[in-house]
Amino acid sequence: MNGELLRIIEAIHLEKDIETELIFDTIENAMVAAIQKKVGEDVPIQCTIDRQTGEMAVTSEVETGAIDLGRIAAQTAKQVIIQSLREAENRVVYAEFENRVGQLVLGSVQRIEGGALIVNIGKAEAIIPRAERVRGEMYSPGDRIRGIITEVKAVGMRVKILLSRVTPDLVQRLFELEVPEVSEGVIEIRRIAREPGYRTKIAVHSNDPRVDCVGACVGIRGTRIKAITDEMNGEKIDIIRWSESDEDLIANALRPAQLASLTLEPDTKVARVVVPDDQLALAIGRKGQNVRLATRLTGWDIKIEGVTQMPHSARDEAGELISPPPADGGTKGEAGGESSPGDSEESPAADSGSESGVAPSDTTRTE
Repeated sequence: MNGELLRIIEAIHLEKDIETELIFDTIENAMVAAIQKKVGEDVPIQCTIDRQTGEMAVTSEVETGAIDLGRIAAQTAKQVIIQSLREAENRVVYAEFENRVGQLVLGSVQRIEGGALIVNIGKAEAIIPRAERVRGEMYSPGDRIRGIITEVKAVGMRVKILLSRVTPDLVQRLFELEVPEVSEGVIEIRRIAREPGYRTKIAVHSNDPRVDCVGACVGIRGTRIKAITDEMNGEKIDIIRWSESDEDLIANALRPAQLASLTLEPDTKVARVVVPDDQLALAIGRKGQNVRLATRLTGWDIKIEGVTQMPHSARDEAGELISPPPADGGTKGEAGGESSPGDSEESPAADSGSESGVAPSDTTRTE
């Protein structure tokens, strides 16, 4: 019996990662609670377990005689042990994950509750709320899934771990995972603008003049960027070459559209862009997505108009209205404010790019 107790304690230690001394203390306290349940809570009881042999000894300053604990006292001991071990396990889980906020974790879908995904991430279960799921992504129990830990908190007797797949940090961590130059610091990701499930623009910079930041992120025959887009279920990624020059950065962010002119208004942080008329829809993007993401990436409020004053509205390749003509007759696409990917049922078709990963000089796109 003594040897079996030691084996049980060792098994709990290995499975739950709870210190053996804490398990011994828990069992000793449970036995004290069970005996006091029988003889009275005011009776001083001490219980010790030999750490080497597993032999249990119970002592009291008051003569109690032989004690038959009975079913109720045994149940009390069981409840004390279960509760104490659960609390200890929660402390272990909290200590492990509280410092991992912002990190990428891999898990498997356990079940789906009210639109939220319950994910097994090893020692704990995490939740991806409906609001943190990418629209259109479908998962079933057993599917592998990655997410970013956004919050770890103790809720009652449980530790609640929240994951997200819509945060731009997911893109950052995936590039660190797939592109060694990023994880090593040779290439820096300066900024990310994302509309989850549709398109992401990412600005990169190389700290080594011998390393092409865009080409390294794309990989040979596009292998690296393909691995990332596959993990993001086909979300398109535009890799932009970072520039300290606002003019160059804005021009890169609006590619593949070609700019005719660019005027910056630093006081209002407005960038007025003129493009050839046949490039207008391409610059604005489907339902304004390209200019919207470029605005977030550059930090400038980008306003786009055609070279000539057009009396009719500019339309994208699908024929949908992108931007009505302003009062002065110019055609503009503004990217102010947040935009939901729900505005569009599919990714923009106006943006063309390289499937093979052979990047233009300042940007590359995945389709």
